[in-house]
Amino acid sequence: MRTTSHAVALRQARLHLLEHGDCPPGGLDERVARSWRRSLAAGLLPAGCQHDSEHASGAELTHTLACSHDLLAHSRPVMEHLFEQVRHTQGMVILADKRGTLLHTLGDAQFVSRADRVALSCGANWHEQQRGTNAIGTALVEAQGVEIHGAEHFLERNEFLTCTAVPILSAVGDLMGVLDISGDQRSRHPHTLGLVGMASRMIENRLVINSCQRHIRLHLHARPEGIGSVAEGIVALSEDGWLVGANRAAMALLHLRLADLGALPLTSRLDVSLAELLSRHKRRPGQPTQVRQLDGTGLFVQVQHDAPAFVSAVVPTPAPAPLPAPDALRSLDTGDARWRNAADKVRRVLDKPIPLLIQGESGVGKELFARASHDGGPRKNKAFVAINCAAVPENLIEAELFGYAPGAFTGARREGSVGRLREAHGGTLFLDEIGDMPLGLQARLLRVLQERQVTPLGGGQPVAVDFALICASHHKLREEAAAGRFRNDLYYRINGLTVLLPPLRERTDFTVLTERLLADLNPGRHVGVAPDLLACLSQHSWPGNLRQYANALRTASAMLGAHETIIIWAHLPDDLLEDLQPPGVPQAPRAAWQAGLPSQPTQTWPPATPEPASTEAAHNLHELSRQAIRQAVDASCGNLSQAARRLGISRQTLYRKLGDPPGNLRA
Repeated sequence: MRTTSHAVALRQARLHLLEHGDCPPGGLDERVARSWRRSLAAGLLPAGCQHDSEHASGAELTHTLACSHDLLAHSRPVMEHLFEQVRHTQGMVILADKRGTLLHTLGDAQFVSRADRVALSCGANWHEQQRGTNAIGTALVEAQGVEIHGAEHFLERNEFLTCTAVPILSAVGDLMGVLDISGDQRSRHPHTLGLVGMASRMIENRLVINSCQRHIRLHLHARPEGIGSVAEGIVALSEDGWLVGANRAAMALLHLRLADLGALPLTSRLDVSLAELLSRHKRRPGQPTQVRQLDGTGLFVQVQHDAPAFVSAVVPTPAPAPLPAPDALRSLDTGDARWRNAADKVRRVLDKPIPLLIQGESGVGKELFARASHDGGPRKNKAFVAINCAAVPENLIEAELFGYAPGAFTGARREGSVGRLREAHGGTLFLDEIGDMPLGLQARLLRVLQERQVTPLGGGQPVAVDFALICASHHKLREEAAAGRFRNDLYYRINGLTVLLPPLRERTDFTVLTERLLADLNPGRHVGVAPDLLACLSQHSWPGNLRQYANALRTASAMLGAHETIIIWAHLPDDLLEDLQPPGVPQAPRAAWQAGLPSQPTQTWPPATPEPASTEAAHNLHELSRQAIRQAVDASCGNLSQAARRLGISRQTLYRKLGDPPGNLRA
């Protein structure tokens, strides 16, 4: 129990904060002290008044609930079970999303009537910036479980509460929401944090299994009886055995960081390959098998999967595996974990009336992603209407979107125009670079999205429209809205599900992506890139992303001779050579550097080998190769298998280039 002296210390700390702008050292739990400082910085005062703006409207709440469908679906059964454990405490079980908005509550009727006075109801926002220090808001900011008791709440009106909250994370470590138990401060129990933490893990495990259905999953525990319990670790694997998702227990068991997901193979943690595990699973389905971590620690592993066709492809069997259903997004997937995670999210909303917002730098493939989303959805047989809001002149974009009546303005077509919005009826409307749409036009678009009707310029009756909406922008629209350059109300209308496509320089699938681009650019002809050049290309910043890289490969492909199939430095345009040339290469031997001869010529390579302009040039060419290899090894944190994948060469070739025998190097 908290003592009277603790309550006195809290009052003194609060007074010190208000007088001096900071908490006294040592008088307060450090997490609470940090939260109090943030609350004061947000402009809140302990005795401040409550504002109605802290509660979402009915339409906003409906939208928020739709966006949190999976979180709600998997949380409700756990919350009902959790409430049965705490029913006697006259408290509440609460689920909030990652912004602090309350999504679902279960509670004692008597306490709920008191809780309504401090807005512990669905739609209320309990982020720290709105409500000051509280378990939900502070757990979101601190990204860990917290308990806020009585006067530890920053706002005095909340001091009758004791609250315990724990974050809920996705399979890739994204913050999904917060689970909370709130009650009267007199009913505080020392085991509540452990109880909420266990319930949060149950929800996380359900979310991981649901989001990784098309992956092979490994369920792990130090004891075979622990598999299937709330304490089990769950790991999702790609078809070639790379770690692409995990729950918290697996992260701890395998000593993983979030950055490791999508960047490490299973064999970097266990002494067994995926193929061997699948073989054991085939011999003894559903039975745990014992493995060892590379540090010698024993684990029990059970293989689970929901895609038999996929597993059959990994472990060959006499019967041919059926082909998977067509998936336009999957056809674009070349292995990057962040891109794949975005596609997985989009698949779950394609059959729901939820608008999609695609963010990312120019050239990352937003329109291609949007078109694949349309082609993979229920409207795939209807129109996909794409409009680049930045490319249409401002004085024409309104007519382009909404259409116009005959003779509506000078230069209008005699028969008028139905407009692109009506052309998208029944299908999908894609508004690219919507962040560049004029503010006045944004208001008209918002009205169409709200009323689902279009009125053409120059008058006429409103026409009903029905379309799926996908928007894209390289601007960070949340920041644009905060700065007044984009309408807040339109932002919240189009921001049903937001996904961020990674820039090329951050993608982990550069080699596979290069192969895919070259295959598209050179149909019927197998064209590759010299390993040294590919390594240098993979380290380039590519400000124009995929669009720029595809153009560079298109030009290089055009420069190939009739019998050449490998792109080398000499095939690149001069401006790209300028960008790629390392600072240590002098101008004199540049012609030799541009020749880009391979370290190991093949039959497809031109037989004539230009001699370097000087011994110094040969040295520089060799140093360039070594530099590219060092960069790839550094970027892979010393993992030579991953470095070889980045370079597009075999691991044995990488060993030879490094000049060390395989036994002396980390695989």
